[in-house]
Amino acid sequence: MVSIMSASSGAKTPWHLWVVGVIAVLWNGYGGYDYVLSMTQGATYMAAVGMTPDQVAYYAAMPVWMTAVWATGVWGGVLGSILLLLRNKLAFPVFAVSFAAFLVSLVYTYGLSGGGEVMGYMMQDGVKVASSMIIIMNVVIAAGCAFFTWYAWMMAKRGLLR
Repeated sequence: MVSIMSASSGAKTPWHLWVVGVIAVLWNGYGGYDYVLSMTQGATYMAAVGMTPDQVAYYAAMPVWMTAVWATGVWGGVLGSILLLLRNKLAFPVFAVSFAAFLVSLVYTYGLSGGGEVMGYMMQDGVKVASSMIIIMNVVIAAGCAFFTWYAWMMAKRGLLR
């Protein structure tokens, strides 16, 4: 049986790299799916996932530079995931840029644009209700970004990424 080796260390690629890499592709792939549908179907898609009319309007009014930040975060995560599976050392800086873009989007939403007030609600049975789910979702996304960035850094540091 042929073992998969890391080019720089000669060590076997650990099983967890494949597990984390596949999870990263699925996780970030969903972000790409959401981004594409948000850009192509706009208000129809956003309303279908439970966004209020104010939230849809907030996204529609988002400046171009912020859309670029969003795209950088999403597609950086997808690219970082692929690079991790390819055992490429660029996975770490790409994940780091993606994570930084997500943090910039949080600063914009909650600090610069007043979006926190708009995004703190969702539609439930046709009624606008306060939602801690938005905050929980942002914490989970931040934790995922931090984990994938840390993991890629650790794998690079161990010489498992070339």
